[in-house]
Amino acid sequence: MHKSLKYIAGKIDISRDLILLLVIGGLYSLSIFLSNTFVNIYLWKQAGDYTTIAFYNLGIYLFQPITFILAGKIAKKIDRVIVLRLGVIFLSLFFLSVLLIAEQAAKYNFMLGSVLGIGYGFYWLAFNVLTFEITEPESRDFFNGFLGVLQSFAGMVGPLLAGTIIASMQENVGYSVIFTMSFILFIGAVICSFFLKRRQAEGLFHFRRVLMERAHNKNWKRVLNAHVSQGLREGIFLFVISIWVFITTQSEFALGMFNLFLSGLSFVLYFIVTKWVKPSLRKKAILSGALILYFSIYIILFDISYTQLMIYAALIGIAYPVVNVPYASLTYDVIGKARKAKELRVEYIVVRELFVNIGRVTSIVIFLTAITLFPAETIIPYLLAIFGLGHLFIYLFVKDIYLGSTGKKDAITKEPVTDEKNR
Repeated sequence: MHKSLKYIAGKIDISRDLILLLVIGGLYSLSIFLSNTFVNIYLWKQAGDYTTIAFYNLGIYLFQPITFILAGKIAKKIDRVIVLRLGVIFLSLFFLSVLLIAEQAAKYNFMLGSVLGIGYGFYWLAFNVLTFEITEPESRDFFNGFLGVLQSFAGMVGPLLAGTIIASMQENVGYSVIFTMSFILFIGAVICSFFLKRRQAEGLFHFRRVLMERAHNKNWKRVLNAHVSQGLREGIFLFVISIWVFITTQSEFALGMFNLFLSGLSFVLYFIVTKWVKPSLRKKAILSGALILYFSIYIILFDISYTQLMIYAALIGIAYPVVNVPYASLTYDVIGKARKAKELRVEYIVVRELFVNIGRVTSIVIFLTAITLFPAETIIPYLLAIFGLGHLFIYLFVKDIYLGSTGKKDAITKEPVTDEKNR
């Protein structure tokens, strides 16, 4: 594998730790794409109501930011590799718990979501920080690009494979198979983490300082407001659309095809956007993608069929890369020019994650309140129409961001762009 990567990378120096981090990232992506979408369907088939699914997702987005803060402290006091290992262990425990609880999973929805949120928090904090530390400026583009290929491949193959397995087996046997596969993949990631070189901790954790930086840095405040808006859309879109696909088709295989189509188009568009969207076009790209994301909702809002869902998948498969690539780049440019960015990079990542999840939790709480007061089938289309505006508000916040000349002092480098199934 090392020789193959060297051939692809050319003259770039490829370290053992970089390869191990790519392997861990690939195993994580395949495991999550294989099972995560279908956990919502598994719970839906047991409970048959949106409340169960919403509380499961609420558990994820409440515990993910809390864990991010804890993981940030550990990363600066102990070791980044230990934090990564904790994340993968908790993710493994999540799938093991689903397997053991089985038919009673819907009763423990919030607990399961909490375990998954803890796993996400530890994993992504450590993975982001290790990316900064393991890659060098000359190898960073190769790492991000190759990781993106692995993520896109997992996004295309995982859901389709899972849907095929579930559809070909009786009752819930297929679900047990894919959850077992995910568990084994995470065990493999844990084993790989033991071969990573230990990363000694340094510095104190200044979370409050970076949080209060909003009062002194207008660009940082605008970016955080944009991330709340992002979270408002993601909170309910992350599970409602998958449920609608399943309700419409009554087929896990059809849901796998939906995700294959979406991820396949995104795979192509990420290459195009990365090549053609230059810094001067970032804001226009964000606006264009946000408009497509919002108006595509109306294709499925009040009348729905599988054909309409596939058209919707095509549109958001195009729109997400158009928004995500320039939005991520702009975010990291703002962080890179923030005060003591190099020294406080962990804290900036933690605070950003906190604000995304504030938006997600807010939208889920409003969703739960609304379906308590009104029939779910009546109110959900209106909620999607309202919260679907989230990415348009991203543009309204970032359009006023202006960056001076690029300075290298205290600069923070880009993290890999990840597409976490934000439907």
